Amino acid sequence: MKIKVLLADDHNVLRTGLRLLINSQEDMAVIGEVGDGKEVVHAVVSLKPDVLLLDLSFPGCDGIEVIKELRARGQQTCILILTMHEEETYLKKAIEAGAHGYIVKKATDTTLISSIKEVARGGRVIDPVMAGALLSRVWSPEPVFHQNSSLKLSERETEVLRLIALGYSNLEIAEELVISSKTVESHKASIRSKLGVQKRSELVRYAMGNKII
Repeated sequence: MKIKVLLADDHNVLRTGLRLLINSQEDMAVIGEVGDGKEVVHAVVSLKPDVLLLDLSFPGCDGIEVIKELRARGQQTCILILTMHEEETYLKKAIEAGAHGYIVKKATDTTLISSIKEVARGGRVIDPVMAGALLSRVWSPEPVFHQNSSLKLSERETEVLRLIALGYSNLEIAEELVISSKTVESHKASIRSKLGVQKRSELVRYAMGNKII
């Protein structure tokens, strides 16, 4: 019996490539595709796939919330995240929400196929690159954030930081907050200065640690 896979990603070209790859396997078949994050739950309920291959970032929709809703509805479909986000915070939130595996989009075809098979039989999967990074953190301390108490984040900066942590691009943040991309860059520069950080992963970790997301 073939593993039934549902693709959920808003990029048509990527879905086409995934469909061709998966359908080329003798023991797998793509039974449906979803390009709108708000339609994922309905598609899972109606198609009942063995594995949902889910992106985390959809315009106007959070993949983590999709996972939570599926689990709240009692759906037992195995969920494998396929995303561009390599930050540990995203991995942690996805697994806590109920995902069975987490793979980044630059993974090899072999890694993706083996991961689908593993979660389909009830296993758990973490992208090899991320797994190595997690192990290295055992010997590496958490970064310490030193926010200048006299330079607290403004309400708008907090909104921008939340959207950054959720994976929004500069253009998407600008559209969401009805401001210009230049203003977004200005807010991001101010946030980094106030928090004393530069890496996006550190901004995400700060946002999670301070319950901004």
